Order: sequence, then C-alpha cells, then structure tokens
Amino acid sequence: MLVCHDMAGGYKDDKWVQGGTNPDAFGIWHWYLIDVFVYFSHDLVTLPPPCWTNTAHRHGVKVLGTFILEGGGKDVRDTLLLTKKSAQMYAERLTELTTALGFDGWLINMEISLNSHQIPHLKEFVSHLAESMHSKLPGSLVIWYDCVTIDGKLDWQNQLNEKNKPFFDICDGIYVNYGWKEDTPKNSAAAAGERKYDVYMGIDVFGRGTYGGGEWHTNVALDVLRKDDVSAAIFAPGWVYEHKQETDFQTAQNKWWNLVKKSWGLVQSYPKLLPFYSNFDQGHGHHVSVDGEQISDASWNNLSSQGFQPILDVTDASTSHSIQAYLNFKEVYNGGGSIALEGTLEQNCYTEIRLFQGELVLGEVPLILMYSSQSNGDSQLGLSLEFLSSTNKRKLLLTSSIQMQFSNDFSEVIETTTLEAPRISPHWSVQVGCIQMNGYKLTNINILCYRSSLEINEPKYISELVDKNNTLDCSSPSKYFAVLGNITLRACEEPDLPPNASWIVESPYIKWTPSPEGTRTLDIKITWKLKDSCNHTVIDHYNVYVVKVAEGCNSHLDKLQNVPEYLGVAHVEAFYVSNLAVPSSTSCLKFTIQVCGVDGSSQRLEDAPFINLDIEGQ
Repeated sequence: MLVCHDMAGGYKDDKWVQGGTNPDAFGIWHWYLIDVFVYFSHDLVTLPPPCWTNTAHRHGVKVLGTFILEGGGKDVRDTLLLTKKSAQMYAERLTELTTALGFDGWLINMEISLNSHQIPHLKEFVSHLAESMHSKLPGSLVIWYDCVTIDGKLDWQNQLNEKNKPFFDICDGIYVNYGWKEDTPKNSAAAAGERKYDVYMGIDVFGRGTYGGGEWHTNVALDVLRKDDVSAAIFAPGWVYEHKQETDFQTAQNKWWNLVKKSWGLVQSYPKLLPFYSNFDQGHGHHVSVDGEQISDASWNNLSSQGFQPILDVTDASTSHSIQAYLNFKEVYNGGGSIALEGTLEQNCYTEIRLFQGELVLGEVPLILMYSSQSNGDSQLGLSLEFLSSTNKRKLLLTSSIQMQFSNDFSEVIETTTLEAPRISPHWSVQVGCIQMNGYKLTNINILCYRSSLEINEPKYISELVDKNNTLDCSSPSKYFAVLGNITLRACEEPDLPPNASWIVESPYIKWTPSPEGTRTLDIKITWKLKDSCNHTVIDHYNVYVVKVAEGCNSHLDKLQNVPEYLGVAHVEAFYVSNLAVPSSTSCLKFTIQVCGVDGSSQRLEDAPFINLDIEGQ
C-alpha cells in the first residue's frame, strides 16, 4: 500500500520543523495500513518535511520525495537529459539529498514529452538513480510514474505494458495512472511476472477518472486490486480534510480509513522491538502534559510527536454492552492525547478493544508492562495480551484487582501493582506488571473494559471527563467511562538518562530586539551534545523550558515563583527560540533541556542539562 499525499501545493502546517500552533492541522494516523508514503507537490524537487519522515519511520513506513517535470519544464528537461553524464550527475544529487535528509527514495514523474535522443539519457537517469540509491541506502525505493512512454510521448497507459515496462525494469516499481478498468490490474500483474507487487495501481480519492469513483467508494477499487494481487497507490487522502464532511474530521478520517482497513487489512505490526512506548498522541492538541501534569495550555501541532498509533477495533455500537474508543484531547498523561473509552457495560461483562498487533518475540528476560489510567465510578480497565508459540496460544490479563469472573476466559490473570512516585499526578493511576513468556511471540495487546465487582462508595477519581459530544451521563449504573493515558513495554528497569554533567550546552546565535513597551524580545539558537560520543543511550526527544529569573531574586519564595515555562519539543540536538518576550526586570534566563527516553521516561528538571543567559550588559 502506497499513499501519496498531495494537499493544496504542500508545505502547509507541516513545514514548521519545530511544529506550529494549529490544533486542527492535517495528519495521518492510520500508519498500520501503509507501506510507502510519498510527499507530493508540483515543485521540481519535493522534499518530505521532517515531521512526516519522523512519524512514518517510527511506524515502519518508507518515505519518498517527488521529482516532477511538467509542461513548463522544457529547459530543465534539456539540461537534465543533455548527456549521459548530466543524467548521472543529477541522479547523484537526488541521492545525496535523500541520504542527508533521512528519507527513503523518490517518485519520478516525467509528465513531459521527450525528443528521441533524450530517451536513452532518461533511462540512464532512472537506472543510475536506482543504483546509487541502493548503494548508499539499502532498502530505498525509486518508483516510476506512468506518464511518458519509451517512445517519448506523454501518453498515460493506465496499466503496465510494453510502452512503460522498460522504465519499470530499471527501478523498484511503477505507479500506474488512475484511468484503469476492471481487467487492467490482472493484465498488469501478468506483465510484471514475479514483480507483480511492484505494480502500484493508482486510485484518486478525489474521484477524477478513477475506478470506483474514489471518495467514500475508494474501497471499490481496493477490492479489485486485492483480488488481482497487485499493490495500490492511494492519491490525495487529504480529500477527507479538504472537503466538508457530515461529521468532524476525526470521525470522518477514521471512517474513511476504516474502508481501507476492511478492504486491505493491516500491513504493519508493532511492537516488534523493546522498549515499546505509546502515548497515543496524534501530533496535535490543545495542551501538553508530562507525567499527568499539564505543562502548557497552548494549542499546537507537530507530527514528529506522534506516538505509535492504536488500531482500536471496537465492539459494534449496537450491542447491549458496547464501548466506543476515541482519541481524547482533554485528559492527557503524556503529550497531547489519550484514549477515552465510553459506553454501556453491565456488571460481570467486559469488552475488549484491540490496541496493537505485534510481532515481539520474548526471551528469558521478564517483560515489564506499565500503563496509566483514569476511571469514573466503578469503571475499570486492564490490558489483555495474546501470545503464540510453535505449540500453544496463551492470553493473559493484567489488572489492578483480581476479577474471578474472568478467570475462565484467560490463561492467567495477573494483578498489577500501583507505581508510587512523587512526579506522578494524583489524578492518574500507573500500574506495573511483570510477565515471563520465554519463547512466545506477543501478537496482540488489547484494552479490557469492565466494572469493578467490589462495593465502591466513592469513585477513585471523579473527573470532569465528558465525551466528545458533551453528553456523558454517569447516573446510570451501566454507564462506563475510562481513559488510557499511555503504555510501556520494556525488558529492564527505567534507564538512567544522561544528567546535566554529561552534556555540553551552547548558544551559537543570540539576537536582541527592543520593543516600544520597554521590554525586549530574544531570538536564540540552543544546541547540546553528549560529552561522551560513545554514550549509546537512545533518546526520543527533548522538552525545552525557560525560567525568567528576576533581579534580586534571592529568597526561597522568590525562587519558587520561577516556574519553568514550556517552549516546545526538539527531535534533534538543537532548538530555536523566536520572539521570546523578556521583561525589563529579568536578570537571567535559564534554558533547560529535559531528556526523554524511547520508553516514555523523562528526566527530572533538576537533573536536566541547561544553559544560563545573563542579561546584564546585553
């Protein structure tokens, strides 16, 4: 499954490397349905914004840029294809861009006619690009778009045939144009032979001349391609975002991608490796939290911050004890989102909702599992894990209290312990369990929703949680509501993140700008690196804060008022601060870089690297 993202010329909210301020920015979160992601625009060279590359790679999806020549590009065409040497040189420049920026290849779209003497040079360009890419980046892809033919005519074939196969033969695949008919995929598969899965039949979600009509009928084309055993290329799934739908974007997006899931099935599985962590963040939100405490109330978007995205296969809402799962932007443990679980559930019943489909092979080291949650009344949640070995299947339930009514449905019920730590918000419960399953593969992680069988006079946490339609009613004893904040799987205790003494923090760029109000604004670039280049601690991201220390701030009370202000998140060892307002009473700025591990752990601010900027004399 290839997905080609084309939206309004590209480079919208996603162009900001450190993220933006639009909580409703477009994103994709159904990565478990995608093999290859192409970032497309009508620029000559389209480079995928880093945020798309970061989140796609996290989910195991390859990312391609686009090289396109259209009708107005004759001068570029003539320069590119002047000689065999020029074709090779430009192919090598594209390879250098790919390796420098960390994406995985190119879609080549030559929508322009050629002179006969240019055709050999075009073939050299494509073949040399594929060879140099494979040499520099094993597993990379160069895919040819079905447009110009081997005789130089701009003539979309809508299939793989003798007119475009010479290009297919020298690269990694062909993206077939959208005007194919019902029998075309079968014929294209026959033409490809053993490489039939390298044929990506195009489907335009906007429905422009595409089989099945696209839009809410995209699955019609997918069903044909699935039957005929070729690959699919979905073009412009942002149609769901760009066109007004009957529901909000979240609901419409999930509904549309569910068509893809039902037709095509899952193509990515995770967890595959340890540690595994997800906070279910979609890369946008209305505030930011760390360990259950809100650190910013500003709206934001940053696809680089997406966590592993859950599948959320949910019980049919028409059943008598149904639970709906959806992303919750209000109560958040880490990042900007969580999973809310709401519905009706009778006593002694439970509902399971699939979170992840995994391929994690376990060894002798025990598996430690942690999860955070909130719940209303007697609503409870646990996690059920499914395991497979060469001879056996097992299903384990982890829950904070042993529920005997479930014992016959699981191989084992494991009672978790509550993690007690001063940094954890009192509004959240963090549960820890340990599993020993040597030789088994973890195949599924599910949420289990149930009601406590114990008499509870007071809810363990009464929140202001409501559903997305503001209709939550807790008066009925069958009403259910709970929130899952995050999940961590690891094979060891929490790692030690490198403390302040391990880092070199610098500010290579500083610019002050006076303002009429008597304050000043600061632009500053902050960089950091480990002193020991052999330190192999795997770090996921860094939270950046500032404290504005006032003049004469000496007392304990004064220092307590110096609350760190969250500035943003960095996914590299650098961060730019722009237009930071600095009151005239400020004597010093302390910038702190909070190190965050791939397992969801985060450093205490007291232990984090920092840099002080004295303002006197500036």
